[in-house]
Amino acid sequence: LYHGRLTKLPKRYVTRQRLCMRGTTDYWVNDALGQPFFSIERPIDHGMLEALHSDIVPRLLKDVPGQPTDEQLQADPYLSRFVIIFDREGYSPAFFRQMWQDHRIACITYHKYPKDAWPESWFTETEVTMPNGEVVSMKLAEMGSWIGSRSDGLWVREIRKLTASGHQTSLISTGYGLLGLENAAYLFSRWSQENFFRYMMEHFAIDLLAEYGLTQLHDTEKVVNPTWRELERQRAQLTSKLRYRQARFAQLSLSSIPPGQTDKLRRRQQQMAEALEEITAMEAQLADVKARKKQTAHYIQWQDLPDQERFEQPQLARKHLLDAVRMIAYRSESALCALIQSTTIDPVSYTH
Repeated sequence: LYHGRLTKLPKRYVTRQRLCMRGTTDYWVNDALGQPFFSIERPIDHGMLEALHSDIVPRLLKDVPGQPTDEQLQADPYLSRFVIIFDREGYSPAFFRQMWQDHRIACITYHKYPKDAWPESWFTETEVTMPNGEVVSMKLAEMGSWIGSRSDGLWVREIRKLTASGHQTSLISTGYGLLGLENAAYLFSRWSQENFFRYMMEHFAIDLLAEYGLTQLHDTEKVVNPTWRELERQRAQLTSKLRYRQARFAQLSLSSIPPGQTDKLRRRQQQMAEALEEITAMEAQLADVKARKKQTAHYIQWQDLPDQERFEQPQLARKHLLDAVRMIAYRSESALCALIQSTTIDPVSYTH
């Protein structure tokens, strides 16, 4: 988060505070054990999918060790080059399809639009070996599912975990060569990455901007058009109000009035007429806002921003250095913990 007053950075949603606040966005890529692999700073962020396309996947293709050869990929049509795991923000059937077709990269994430609950009889108690060697028992079920549209969608493996409360956590995977329990192990091991962020915020101030100097953005840098953002805000507001009034109109239409209560019937008809008039007016406003939004560019170049909307980006050179130190420190501590766990130590000599 940016707490300075030198510039007005774009706002972004901060999950742990449930607020939109000014700051920069970092994308941290960790391995299956939660150890940091690399990070990418995005002072202007267009979302996880754009970051995956532009920065993360190209670097992974170049840096991930042990990737199969082209001959191995041709010999096994279900073999993936490697697996990437991310949260619902990266959910996109078109992206999953592109990653598999272009690079043979498997994607695992939570199902953003799961359908009806599966019968509990489908679930079986399964022992799942996590990436760190821990064995966890889960109630799992699996089946194939089609996600997305007819043109951009694809078949995926859908695995669901049944919790003690009866809730079903649904994940989808294009790791066609993996077993369902392997997919579950990969996704549910994300707790190690959550632990990484919590530990790094508490002990290494990973979310702290190390300096408050500013640097100019390139004139051709693309940013969200303020006019488009305002139209999107109006669209969302009108849509919400319209849904409420439509529900109110439906409630008035369906509720019955006993025979003989003429005055009450007259008032009801007047309420319905007024509600219908409001709905018609809002539908016209919403159509106008949608038409104007469709004609407005979503992104514009930084040089085209109005003066009152312009901002500069913080200098990040010191932050790059500190992030490298944080990664080294965390991986060193992780290695020491693993050494302690795998070795029987005399408590007396260890304390000494």
